[in-house]
Amino acid sequence: MKTAYDQLFQAIERSEIKPGDRLLETDLAALFGVSRTPVREAIRRLEAEGVVEHKPRVGAVVRTLGQQEIIELYEMRIVLEKTAATMASKHAAPAEIRALDNLNDAMKQASDDPVQVAVLNRRFHRCIMDAARNQFLSHSYQSLSHALILLGKTTLETPSRVEIVTAQHTTIVAAIASGDPDAAANAMRTHMETSLDHRLRGLHIAV
Repeated sequence: MKTAYDQLFQAIERSEIKPGDRLLETDLAALFGVSRTPVREAIRRLEAEGVVEHKPRVGAVVRTLGQQEIIELYEMRIVLEKTAATMASKHAAPAEIRALDNLNDAMKQASDDPVQVAVLNRRFHRCIMDAARNQFLSHSYQSLSHALILLGKTTLETPSRVEIVTAQHTTIVAAIASGDPDAAANAMRTHMETSLDHRLRGLHIAV
């Protein structure tokens, strides 16, 4: 059974609860089928992790990232994802390469379901991180993932966008499979920069 924390985190991750939304203990307790105590603890934990903030006369709300914070977040993501791709090109097992291909194919098949595509996309990037075989890199990425849920609505909202992303994924997987660390790093950087550009355009923010 999922804890109140897990349910709340997932609701924010899936944009069922969006940045800027108030977190009312009574409503969440009813939604999750628990008492207010575990909900209160979940909110406090997410506040400590930087996902939730308290506003005067409003209470707990999901944090909203500004333009500069989004750019800074992606800058750190580029560093971690490039490193992961580089290391995965040296350590990835054949089964992990197949898993990446399968996840990418599943994204193509689910291209008309943005929520499912976003879930599969996160699994794809998590698989690369695991293939890097570095626990400290993995811990850093896990910490960053809490901030990533604050980006709100997925950018994988149309089949045409999914087509671009999966094509870039194919290039990344090919570079990792070939054991070429420079190609893997460059492919991942291009992928992340494209994602940032698309997100900023969606927010009507000039790069």
